[in-house]
Amino acid sequence: MIYINLDPYANAFNESENFAGHQTDHTNFNEHKGWIWERKYEIDSLCYPIQLAYLVYKNTGYTKHFDEEFIKAVKNTLNVFKTEQNHEDSPYHFVRDTERHEDTLIRDGKGAKTAYTGMTWSGFRPSDDACEYGYLVPSNMFAVVILDYIKEIFTELLSNKEIANEAEILRDEIQEGLEKFAKTKNQQGEEVWAYDVDGLGNKTLMDDSNVPNLIAAPYLGFCQAEDEVYLKTRQTLLSKENPYYYEGKYARGIGSSHTPENYVWPIALAMEGMTTNDKSEKERILNHLVETDAGTHLMHEGFDVNNPQNYTREWFSWANMMFCELVMDYFDIRIEK
Repeated sequence: MIYINLDPYANAFNESENFAGHQTDHTNFNEHKGWIWERKYEIDSLCYPIQLAYLVYKNTGYTKHFDEEFIKAVKNTLNVFKTEQNHEDSPYHFVRDTERHEDTLIRDGKGAKTAYTGMTWSGFRPSDDACEYGYLVPSNMFAVVILDYIKEIFTELLSNKEIANEAEILRDEIQEGLEKFAKTKNQQGEEVWAYDVDGLGNKTLMDDSNVPNLIAAPYLGFCQAEDEVYLKTRQTLLSKENPYYYEGKYARGIGSSHTPENYVWPIALAMEGMTTNDKSEKERILNHLVETDAGTHLMHEGFDVNNPQNYTREWFSWANMMFCELVMDYFDIRIEK
């Protein structure tokens, strides 16, 4: 929570105020610039710490971490979410001197133009790649979930009606925005969730491996795995209609713009397993992950569907964790959310 309070727009921090990292990016740094490794604003950077704090309490009863630092971080999170509901009026901008367009925002660092929807804007995806359109749907789903957590914490534990009410109003606005603006039609004419939208009619139909993604909606707590729109979305995303869905000799699944074409991600495969109620499918995916580890006994970032010996990152702690969580899930060991 300390880091959120240093700069709620940053996505990566230094161990100390050593001015390491992307110090030459053109963005509105505050007085804590030396602590910032990178300042790509991503909604999930604010969601995950609150999710962790809530789940620790929910599963252990521990509450000492709900201190003044936590309260300040929640206030900063709510302020940023509300500010970015009207991104055109936000002070945040981000430009990097680079030839890789995924690492910078267009329109002088403001990103693609957006209209008000009730949702909250994000500059970048969980992959650290720039959003095509400003309202990243799975991250707004995640925001809805953690705003419910905030309401519960500040109603049942910290007894702060002002923060609880603010979280509830914001949650309802984002939820309404999702329902009104964040859906599209697949090739069969079925209603499904879009990946990102701009409130002006532009939408992308895709999914990325990094979580939060659309496949992860039940895992995050946004909906049930049996939800009709979710199932239609899932079916669409696990098909060639998703430009990042790949099939090959050894694997099939979702990849990312962050890695080469035809590379699927173990993170996405594990999430596919954790969002189905079919135990045989969970087992298939677990076996599949073991069979495609290139003999390293570790999960990678991504691997080639036609040759698992080709992969990115010899080991990837997030993917290793997701594999372990899928094993636990298979044996019905799950945390309370």
